[in-house]
Formats: sequence, structure tokens, C-alpha cells
Amino acid sequence: MTSGPLIACLLLSAGAPAAQSTEASEAAGQQAAESWLKLIDAGQLGTAWDQSSTTFRTVVPRRDFEKKMKAARGPLGKFLFRKLSGKKLTHSIPGAPGGTYVIVEYSAQFQKREHAVETVTMMLDTGGKFRGAGYDVR
Repeated sequence: MTSGPLIACLLLSAGAPAAQSTEASEAAGQQAAESWLKLIDAGQLGTAWDQSSTTFRTVVPRRDFEKKMKAARGPLGKFLFRKLSGKKLTHSIPGAPGGTYVIVEYSAQFQKREHAVETVTMMLDTGGKFRGAGYDVR
């Protein structure tokens, strides 16, 4: 009769490391996203590209990245503020290769746009570090 609660406890404890791993990955992805965004905010787009994931650099040439980032961010004016809205660990993104990703979303304010949403996709790269794999602002 006591096997029911025991099994439930074992199942719950078996799920704990996965939850901790997800939380740790999400935190690492967020931290990496914030470091990457600092480069983008400072206009250091070449350095931001250099610190992107290997897959991203293979698919998106440096010049294209710099050009697209200037087109996306230029009209917004100077970056003023951002606040975390959410983060999510995932292993699949439509149109992207399989892997481990953390999608981080921010509510942001720019000089010429008071309310913006930034979505930063970080990919777990070689060496176990999250690196930039995508940026969108709307």
C-alpha cells in the first residue's frame, strides 16, 4: 500500500534535475543574450557577429548581419532601456537546425520608439556556451 506514494516521490525527484537543468540553461542563455545585446547596443556589430554561434556565422555573412542590424535598429534611435519579458528553452525552431536554444524576450524602449519587443535567440554552441543565433525587434 505504501508503494504508491513512494513511486510518486521517485517520479517527482527524477524530474527535478531536468527542471534544474532547464532553469540553468535558461539563465545561461539570458546572460549570454544580455552580453550580446550590449555589443549590438554599442554598435559593435562586427564583434557581435564574431560572438555569434558557429551555425549562424555559417549561414549569415558578416556584412549581411551588419547591414540588417543597421536597418532594424537605425530607425529606432538610441537604445534606452530593456526589461526581461520571458525566456524559454527549446530544442527545435522552425527553419533552424536541431540544437539547444534559449529564446529571450524583452520589452524595450528606444529614443524613437517607446514600446518595442526584442526577441533574442541564443544557441548552445561548441564549448557549451550560448551564442547569438537570431535577433528581431518589432
